[in-house]
Amino acid sequence: MGKNLKGKEIGRGIDQRADGRYRARFVNRCGNRIEECFDDPKKAKQWLERERALDKQYAKSPDPGMRVDDWFSFWIEKHGRDLAPNTIRNYKERYEKNIKPVIGKMRLIDVKPMHCKQIFNEMEDLYAGSTIRQAYIAMGSMFRYALDNGYISKHPMDGVRFNKPVRAVDDIRYLTSEEQAAFLKVAKRSHNYNQYSFLLETGLRTSEMIGLVWDDIDWDNRTLTVKRNVEYRPKEGCWRAGPTKSMASYRTIPLTNRAMDILEAVHATVANRKRSPRLETRLEYLDRRSGKLEYIVMKDLVFINYRTGMPSKNSSYDTHLYKLCEEAGIKRFCMHVLRHTYATRAIERGMQAKYLQKLLGHSSIQTTMDRYVHVSLASMREAVNQFECQE
Repeated sequence: MGKNLKGKEIGRGIDQRADGRYRARFVNRCGNRIEECFDDPKKAKQWLERERALDKQYAKSPDPGMRVDDWFSFWIEKHGRDLAPNTIRNYKERYEKNIKPVIGKMRLIDVKPMHCKQIFNEMEDLYAGSTIRQAYIAMGSMFRYALDNGYISKHPMDGVRFNKPVRAVDDIRYLTSEEQAAFLKVAKRSHNYNQYSFLLETGLRTSEMIGLVWDDIDWDNRTLTVKRNVEYRPKEGCWRAGPTKSMASYRTIPLTNRAMDILEAVHATVANRKRSPRLETRLEYLDRRSGKLEYIVMKDLVFINYRTGMPSKNSSYDTHLYKLCEEAGIKRFCMHVLRHTYATRAIERGMQAKYLQKLLGHSSIQTTMDRYVHVSLASMREAVNQFECQE
């Protein structure tokens, strides 16, 4: 609720400026902030009610003059509520750098397949296939929302494809059993050993592991529930919590004996570990299940850096991993490789793909099979040997 200079509430969307005038403002259907100033609070209220009514009326009758810029702002505001922070950031970056320069000033109804294709053609020599795919998905979702809501009569990306291949599944890094053993042997002497081992036992995303608090652990039933992501935002210089990547990512998973041992060992050190004053920070996030705003206090996080008394950044984990890889004599890898490795070991040991999909928090089993399940050469040799034995 807005307030006047004396602190009295004067209505939602209205406040009093330092010069005594009353400002009425709201965000229209395109995501643009509209505001006007008045000498009389009643006039401000009347204007606000009239403009909101007109905006609601226009929303039912799509504006043929709407620009792509306005549509993207509106779409990311509405659609973004259901997306993970990383996804929103990727969509915005692809729009600003690649999509907007080509079609941002065009009318939404004027965009044709050739304009969409031009975007991908201009990206081909400068960007990896995975980045072009991000732009493809962002544009596809943005125009699909416009089509479904009657702003356009035909999807302008029908028949449009990009040529540059996304990284082949065979190129995705995971650790062989030998590499995993060599890595863990070296990592055991590091202060991050528990975190690395925990990911290999659970398959969590790094941001999910960072965001774990003790209340997420059910000690009696030996499970943990993934409810949020926590990551450091370098541009903002602070930590942020966010909803899970998708509804499927909100999940409860059983814990292995090894995972339970790790949690118990970490919990035993809580009273004596270093704590930064910033651990009193409260991080708010949207709970995907309830749709309500929830929060955690950083002091309740499970994994805290021994030296700083704060959680470790994803980039810090990666930097540390590179040093361990050199010491272990294996090819460098990043934190996400531990998730790939967990999935690979699970399949090699006979886990059904459907169960693995649930444990990883994937909406589609196709994602599990195409991106996260790798069969090692040793496993294929064993399968061939089993085939020969049956003859």
